[in-house]
Amino acid sequence: LLEAFHDAQQALDSALNLFSLGYLSLTQRCLAENIYWAICRRVQKMAKDLDEFPEELEPLDAMLSDTYFCNFSLFQSLPDSWAVKQLFPIMPIHRLETPPTRNAVLGDISCDSDGKIDQFIDRRDVKKTLPLHAFNGEPYYMGAFLVGAYQEILGDLHNLFGDTNAVHVSLGENGDVILETLIKGDTVREVLDYVEFNSDALLASFGRDVETAVREGRMGYEESGRLLRFYEDGLRGYTYLEDGHDR
Repeated sequence: LLEAFHDAQQALDSALNLFSLGYLSLTQRCLAENIYWAICRRVQKMAKDLDEFPEELEPLDAMLSDTYFCNFSLFQSLPDSWAVKQLFPIMPIHRLETPPTRNAVLGDISCDSDGKIDQFIDRRDVKKTLPLHAFNGEPYYMGAFLVGAYQEILGDLHNLFGDTNAVHVSLGENGDVILETLIKGDTVREVLDYVEFNSDALLASFGRDVETAVREGRMGYEESGRLLRFYEDGLRGYTYLEDGHDR
């Protein structure tokens, strides 16, 4: 297995060098990379059946990991994960009756390349991927734990993502879960106000542009109405991704 892995690495390096010198086309480079990753996946699968996983193949988990993009901002909700590499317990909070089959790192929805988590708590050490379930098209829920109010105080409006929705949870005398208070997160309008943008003025300016487009025949009345409603809904909406049922 190790020899096959090393041969694949050497072959890919040769292909990339040939591409840099103009001897391979972009299509051929793409084919070489696809073959390399297919070999890596096969080697990884076969290595897991061995009594002892070869140390030289341990980077394969990180190399072949998925990226799960999560509906949050790392800089707002877990700033210490980025700033001081603090490790927080992170795990799925549903589908726990089935074992996870994917290894993944986490990315947020900010435009910052640092908005990712690629170090996770392990039993004895730090691991570079998190075992997660395969995405099936349905919402997938994870929790980050032991965060505390300190992260909320440190969190900022990076990319203008505001406070998240929050709920106060307590336990009753019989151990029942009680959802005491639901606190709505920031809306787009509120965040714009924080940075001194007048939402009403923005809406009025947008409305004038739409009216001009209608007068010039570049937009119909029905389309203009839909566009204005869409803009107004956006200002009232959450700063994070939401579907129509969330509003």
